Amino acid sequence: MLLELEEKIGYQFSDPSILFNALTHSSYANEMGLRKGKNNERLEYLGDAVLELVTSEYVYNEYEDLSEGDLTKLRASIVCEPTLSTCARDLDIGKYIYLGKGEDSSGGRDRDSILSNTLEAIIGSIYLDGGFTNAKEFVHKFILDIHKNKDLFFDSKTILQEIVQDKDNNQKIHYKLISEEGPDHNKTFTTSVCIGSEEIGIGVGRTKKAAEQAAAYEAIQLLRIKWKKL
Repeated sequence: MLLELEEKIGYQFSDPSILFNALTHSSYANEMGLRKGKNNERLEYLGDAVLELVTSEYVYNEYEDLSEGDLTKLRASIVCEPTLSTCARDLDIGKYIYLGKGEDSSGGRDRDSILSNTLEAIIGSIYLDGGFTNAKEFVHKFILDIHKNKDLFFDSKTILQEIVQDKDNNQKIHYKLISEEGPDHNKTFTTSVCIGSEEIGIGVGRTKKAAEQAAAYEAIQLLRIKWKKL
């Protein structure tokens, strides 16, 4: 299983036990009686620091016209839990996590917090095993390049609000929950966003907030096309 993940991320560990540690959730460590520190929490701490540094350099170089405050907002949007969990799902990280039976049965493999924390732990493990350059390459390939390609920018709800206000300050945006499916530990929410009475986007997410962000993102793309034609 570790070899499969190494192939997927394009990095071979000199010490595979570091990767195993990065994939070990505290629930599994406790269940298996592993000694203190043999879970991924310390590596998550390390990976978080590496991720923040690499992302800070990235936004500083890519967005020359942004102020310090806007750079901070942009960095926060990239290193936030929803973004990292999405990147983790793209790599199918949930498949490789060592979870306790209770955490596993309650949907832990697809929980945003566990996925994002594990991704940070993997970054930390690559840094520890292969140094900063390899960790930086991983962050760019599996987080920053995806961010750039998807044109994610700040908070989609905020951006949508600003776009609509610039066009017509009297227009009101509101979000409506369309459906809520699945058990409590693994729900899926579908939300629409409207300008006045016109529906302009639909989004799906594991939380209501994530569904609203997805709906706002879709709306931004549609409005850009629509208003470009006007």
